[in-house]
Amino acid sequence: MSLGGQLKMTSPQLPPLPQWGKNDKVTKVRAQVKSRFYYLFWGIATASVVLGQLYVGSGYRGFARSLNRIFDTIEIEVGRDYNGQRFY
Repeated sequence: MSLGGQLKMTSPQLPPLPQWGKNDKVTKVRAQVKSRFYYLFWGIATASVVLGQLYVGSGYRGFARSLNRIFDTIEIEVGRDYNGQRFY
């Protein structure tokens, strides 16, 4: 099977490389510059959230313990016949 001519494979054209002069300086601009106050603020904020969670968790645990003590002292009788007596 002939295509009627020769196919020539060519590589894709690459853009030319930049030519830098002797006095040209390449400086990279930093995207974000953060001061130490930024890290100090977020460190304190993170610590306060974690400590607040521990405080709420310990309070909830104490509340659950006292509620369980109350529930343990309540005694319910189920299935006892009622004879119509009143105790007041």
